[in-house]
Amino acid sequence: MVVGDDHTAVSSSIPHASETSLIGWHVPIVHPASIDEYETFALWGWALSRYSGAWVAFKVTSESVETGQSFDVRPAEHYDMPDDAEAAERHYNAGDFLSPAIETRMARRHRAVAAFAARHSIDKLISAAPEATVGIVTVGKCHLDAMEALDRLGVDLRGVRVYKPGLVWPLERERLLAFAQGLQHILVIEEKDGIVEAQIKDLLYNQQQRASVCGKQGFDGETLIPAAGQLRPSILAAPLAGWLRRTSGLALAADPAAFACTEALSNAADGMRRRPYFCSGCPHNSSTKVPEGSQARSGVGCHYMAAWMDRDTGGLTQMGGEGVDWIGVAPYIEAPHVFQNMGEGTYYHSGYLAIRQAVAARANITYKILFNDAVAMTGGQPVDGPISVPQICQQLRGEHVARIVVTTDEPEKYRGIDLGPGIAVHHRRELDALQRELRETAGVTVLIHDQTCAAEKRRRRKKKTFPDPARRMFINSAVCEGCGDCGTQSNCLSIVPLETPYGRKRAVDQSSCNKDYSCAEGFCPSFVSVEGGQPRKRRAAAQDDWQAQLANVPMPRIDEVHTPYRLLVAGMGGTGVITIGALVSMAAHLQGLSASVLDLTGLAQKGGTVISHIRLAPPHTPAGPARLDWQQADAAILCDPVAAV
Repeated sequence: MVVGDDHTAVSSSIPHASETSLIGWHVPIVHPASIDEYETFALWGWALSRYSGAWVAFKVTSESVETGQSFDVRPAEHYDMPDDAEAAERHYNAGDFLSPAIETRMARRHRAVAAFAARHSIDKLISAAPEATVGIVTVGKCHLDAMEALDRLGVDLRGVRVYKPGLVWPLERERLLAFAQGLQHILVIEEKDGIVEAQIKDLLYNQQQRASVCGKQGFDGETLIPAAGQLRPSILAAPLAGWLRRTSGLALAADPAAFACTEALSNAADGMRRRPYFCSGCPHNSSTKVPEGSQARSGVGCHYMAAWMDRDTGGLTQMGGEGVDWIGVAPYIEAPHVFQNMGEGTYYHSGYLAIRQAVAARANITYKILFNDAVAMTGGQPVDGPISVPQICQQLRGEHVARIVVTTDEPEKYRGIDLGPGIAVHHRRELDALQRELRETAGVTVLIHDQTCAAEKRRRRKKKTFPDPARRMFINSAVCEGCGDCGTQSNCLSIVPLETPYGRKRAVDQSSCNKDYSCAEGFCPSFVSVEGGQPRKRRAAAQDDWQAQLANVPMPRIDEVHTPYRLLVAGMGGTGVITIGALVSMAAHLQGLSASVLDLTGLAQKGGTVISHIRLAPPHTPAGPARLDWQQADAAILCDPVAAV
């Protein structure tokens, strides 16, 4: 069972960690530190599951999943199975009475997990330090952060015992007790809840000689290792240094404050940020508008970005919870109605059940379902399963919603298609009027907006699999008065300012325009429609000048890499930031170096900030944290001034 945990909610509704749920289900958990452990841990987990009969969870975090890394492939392990007399009783038997049999079977599986883990451990003793009196236990990705923090503090590992469990629940008892033998103090470093810390305390409690155990809290109950957010070496440095000073005589070669984020370096208070935005020609530019006096609620999907636009949109639910919060709050407020945005991918996944609940609750709500023919938020994948506008209409008719309407930018494609009694197709220009009608209709109503994702249109047009209209829109600057109504109507990023001797006017950026044409819906005589025209190519003289400049760029000097080198690339989504990271890391890999690249994108394909963290190191160098820490980059390629700060 692969469990993807997003500890910082970079692409989730809320930050989450699954350990407590998995423990409640009696599921053993393996947790690799980085992708070079994925294969080993996965094969070990399969073997454990086959032997014990238990489900086994393979926990990964968003940071490790988003990382590309070079590593040496290890030979596959062979796992001989321990002798076991209970094998037949551990597996499911349809003849057993269900409830009592589950508890008995789980107990047998736990014994089998312990036996297998004792025979074939994936725990590692990183630093044996037989004379040490202090020990550190590191869990998952935190192992890389902790080891780098120790290195930057200048801690001599000959005085610290370090243990890295691979099976984080249930802990392998004998190896943990052997690690703790002779130690007076143990520090547990793990993100989120202290799952491993609690187990260590349980295992040591009845031992005659037992160490003190700190983790989430220190000796006096103060917060030590933060449970919120994501850990990094600079965050661990201060608690590590404080704990070592109190428990050992180890010397520290560096002050932890030297590489922490200072107030002068923090941009938390800055007002300028590059927030993601709807793509040029995005259907959401039209579909997320609400009539004056109405409010809409957001959910999971690109439409969430409407929450920070002037569109009377707010709120957030988990996928499949769209509108459920309204059902709970509606009896206690004066607002009679609300709009709820939803994508067709969410509808197919679980949003359908939310609509069913709204019908059962007799709520006054209009679901606005965007059918954009792609899972746009995560890269344009197709929806997992057969789905179409006619199918959605038929399903919702079966649930007895009060009214269904369909809007689209191409009403002609519905000629001859029967969507069902009373279901009409309208042009998207009628969105405002239709929404005003729906909000006055009692019960649950649905507006389905059919318009292909703009980013997906662009991809398909490049592949020659989607029609590319010959029509292009231009703005006659001599007529334009700079009122900006074209931007108001279209909400489109391809409407750009044009500075002229007569003041600021508007122009259409032809390179980013996705031919949505909604900019021309404004009350403006300056728009010019050109059929069959193509943007003029760069003049030959200008192109020759560029080529001359490129010819004068000296070839880079490639030196031997003797120490790790860290490169940060920051820019705006869609401008090649990830491509730079991929090229540099792959070039280093082909040269025989160790390389890793972590791409932080979020909603950045919509024009937000994109950052690539690149690490280069000599061959066979142990991997460090993929994310670069404060003040750690040796060089930076800054492609956008806003993202750069």
